[in-house]
Amino acid sequence: MSESTASTSSTSSTSSTSSTESTGPTASTESAAPTAYTPVQPVLEPAAAAFAEATSKPPFLYQLPPAEGRAAVDDVQSGDIAKPEVDEEWVTVPGGPTGSVRTRIVRPKGATGPLPVVLYIHGAGWVFGDAHTHDRLVRELATGAEAAVVFPEYDRSPEARYPVAIEQNYTVARWIGTDGAAHGLDSGRLTVAGDSVGGNMAIALTLQAKERGDVHLRQQVLFYPVTDAAFDTGSYHQFATGYFLARDGMKWFWDQYTTSEEERAQITASPLRATTEQLTGLPPALVITGEADVLRDEGEAYAAKLRTAGVPVTAVRFQGIIHDFVMVNALRETYAAEAAIALAASTLRKALHDA
Repeated sequence: MSESTASTSSTSSTSSTSSTESTGPTASTESAAPTAYTPVQPVLEPAAAAFAEATSKPPFLYQLPPAEGRAAVDDVQSGDIAKPEVDEEWVTVPGGPTGSVRTRIVRPKGATGPLPVVLYIHGAGWVFGDAHTHDRLVRELATGAEAAVVFPEYDRSPEARYPVAIEQNYTVARWIGTDGAAHGLDSGRLTVAGDSVGGNMAIALTLQAKERGDVHLRQQVLFYPVTDAAFDTGSYHQFATGYFLARDGMKWFWDQYTTSEEERAQITASPLRATTEQLTGLPPALVITGEADVLRDEGEAYAAKLRTAGVPVTAVRFQGIIHDFVMVNALRETYAAEAAIALAASTLRKALHDA
């Protein structure tokens, strides 16, 4: 989806040949050089503009100790907001070398019988986020997709570093297949979704599932995913400051997750670096991006790379919106959030309920 196109101008001059003595060509054309491309300045929805302004001055989240930052994110998400009624339970999924995983299961209120599953992997920079911060979104996806949402509370960074969280998420995915039936989960109808770094780890899970062969996914839904440990795209520079998620903030988040260049180059950390062969056969993807987000270009680049690999892809960019727009409660009433959540829910519902 193109943000804008560079304008070009050209001029031409033509000379006529009225003399019968002239035998050579007389017409010539000259083209002016194209004008330089100027990125379009986004016009944000009012709520997005207000949130960007409110978060534009220090101290920023990435300047706080992790415990203080977690409390701040929890506080931002603690205001009153409408949420669908659901049934829920908590389980502890036994882990391997990376330890057990506290996991929330959310079902539409009163739903009975085995339900198809959305394995939801939360974002917030590998450092922040939990069941509380994503509660409203998870409830909406459960009711909208008519499914159980399984939500791992993986160990966060910097206490746990790559690849602990992705292995814990995979442990939960495998548990759905081995033990999910006892909790009303239909492992034969399984999808994965995630936002931001959760989208990154959802991608990692699809790659692990392809390699290991013991988890089978019908669909992946990626909200503005992190796909590369690089910070040099056009959107990274255009929206480096002043649009909530800053370029320096993403650098800090990556440093909490891993500082190893070798680890950052792994496709389960930077999936944009995967080969076409490594991406071939992954589940159909819905990739949602926001216009004024440093992660926009790498998310769209990953969607294009999936398409090159033959994966069915729907990629949608929402205009006038900033990062985290489906998760942050203060942005829930934006047109972008309303449409994106509805699209994600309908995509998951179709993947899970169509034969």
